[in-house]
Amino acid sequence: VFGVEVPLRVLFETPTVEALAAEVERLREVESGRVAGDSLSAPPLVRAERNGRLPLSFAQQRLWFIDQLEPGNPAYNSPRVVRLEGELDYAALVAALSEIVRRHEVLRTSFPTVEGEPIQLVHEAHALHVPVVDVEHLAGSGAQATTRDASVRERAARAVVEREAARSFDLSAGPVVRALLVRLNEREHVLVVVLHHIVSDGWSAGVLVREFGLLYEAFRQGRPSPLAELPVQYADYAVWQRDWLQGEVLERQLAYWREQLRDLEALELPTDYARQATGGTSRGAVVRFELNSEVTAQLREVSRKEGVTLFMLLTAAFQLLLSRYSGQRDVAVGTAIANRNRLETEPLVGFFINQLVLRARLDECRTTRDLLAQVRETVLGAYAHQDLPFERIVEEVAPDRELSRSPLFQHAIELQSLRGESDEPWQLAETKLSSVTLEGATTKLDLDVVLYERDSISGYAYYDANLFSEATIDFLVRGFESILNEFVRDVDAELSGISPVSGGGLESHAAQLATSLELLEV
Repeated sequence: VFGVEVPLRVLFETPTVEALAAEVERLREVESGRVAGDSLSAPPLVRAERNGRLPLSFAQQRLWFIDQLEPGNPAYNSPRVVRLEGELDYAALVAALSEIVRRHEVLRTSFPTVEGEPIQLVHEAHALHVPVVDVEHLAGSGAQATTRDASVRERAARAVVEREAARSFDLSAGPVVRALLVRLNEREHVLVVVLHHIVSDGWSAGVLVREFGLLYEAFRQGRPSPLAELPVQYADYAVWQRDWLQGEVLERQLAYWREQLRDLEALELPTDYARQATGGTSRGAVVRFELNSEVTAQLREVSRKEGVTLFMLLTAAFQLLLSRYSGQRDVAVGTAIANRNRLETEPLVGFFINQLVLRARLDECRTTRDLLAQVRETVLGAYAHQDLPFERIVEEVAPDRELSRSPLFQHAIELQSLRGESDEPWQLAETKLSSVTLEGATTKLDLDVVLYERDSISGYAYYDANLFSEATIDFLVRGFESILNEFVRDVDAELSGISPVSGGGLESHAAQLATSLELLEV
């Protein structure tokens, strides 16, 4: 409204309407005093000319490069699986999915190479092919149908879905999205839509679900699409990003990350199994845990009193845990950020997500309060410099990569707020929709902790089973919970006195693992 960029930090430093208004006025004066074209604020995101080659975004280019190294690797497939119960209008379903692909150019884009460089090639829209696999014949009918028959159908449907989810894509030729419908019986179906990560992210899933519901209902009733045309497309964002992130803007972002990550060393957690020198194939596994609602409420209260977000507090506890387990006092973790800080990008399907590196220097912190303050500054600084793609940071800070581990960080933490969202299935007029979680876990990191906030906090610790046993990760999870309880108990407690787990703690467990590895090597 006022034509100025308000940094996130301002909301922490001026937490009242009056103070925020004064800061907006100051920013307006600064902006009006700049020479025309001298502003470091991002220009408007507008539709780009389509008479030349369309570049990939920086994030897309990294995934394209990985695909060149490992063609067809399904690790970057993004499957969305939905169970549909009730009367299903197949024609409306196909029409709705086809309209989504028409609306979002990125879903009908391929990535061929021209003169050694990848480009985005947008194809003409056409109806999406949605084959149907019928598994009803695997059960009896009428009086012959049994619970066992239903179980057989369920297993067959899951096998079909998992096979489809793991089928590779050819990025150079496309398509980058496909759909398949499994029919269990007349009133039960499972829909799987698989996209390559190069054209989608977590936010995109919400866009797809929202648009599908509106379009399916409209087409089922014979009405036209209720959705307005999109003013810009993902390719416009890629052009905008490359035009803006250069010169002084690029140098300011790079300078911050150079300083923030100077002399960063890899975090060496003791592992149950030796790390392969070339990385090998990652086997993902997961351990689920949950904090009770009372502890969650206490964590929220501590966050408010200390002027930090719940995410900042959880990150501080996670970094302290990793420090205890590794014996290192300089701990860097990664986190994912939606990177949709412009209104124009909010309704788009596409690969916008970025990775930030959050570094904690625990030698500089005496108490929990000190650590929370440091993490707050780190997070705010990272968010202020979130526009620089992670791929560009890696090029600048860690050009010599180890094939056996991800660059800059091997451990990550995320928090997604689901407060106010219902777990109930989504009800269309004649059909009930509910999401289906595929078996098995994947992680491209050593350890990735994903937390969900409702009344209580639930968490999933995704880990590389080539490195860790389930018992070790379960031990880590209990240590994380223990540290959070210590944070709640006393924020003035000295960090040196916080033990993750009673009875020897993680240091003892780490020492036992190290001894075991030495014996294995012998």
